[in-house]
Amino acid sequence: MAVKIRLKRMGAKKTPFYRIVVADSRSPRDGRFIETVGTYNPVAEPVQLEINEELALKWLQNGAKPSDTVRNLFSKQGIMEKFHNAKLSK
Repeated sequence: MAVKIRLKRMGAKKTPFYRIVVADSRSPRDGRFIETVGTYNPVAEPVQLEINEELALKWLQNGAKPSDTVRNLFSKQGIMEKFHNAKLSK
């Protein structure tokens, strides 16, 4: 089973709100997911981003592949750097 960390769109029309979820890559964008890792609100000023770092790192270490957008969000929070450092120290 290929697992991805990606965005699940929530919110009303023209006011998107996203949940960062871990899901099987074959499931639809807003369909079934395994676990919620965080939230992302691009409409708010300033942008609101909440990520559970422990869960995100756990899923990355277990082989989950982040989507491009999630990879950028993780990089801004420093999670990708922590993941790479943990990978190199093994």
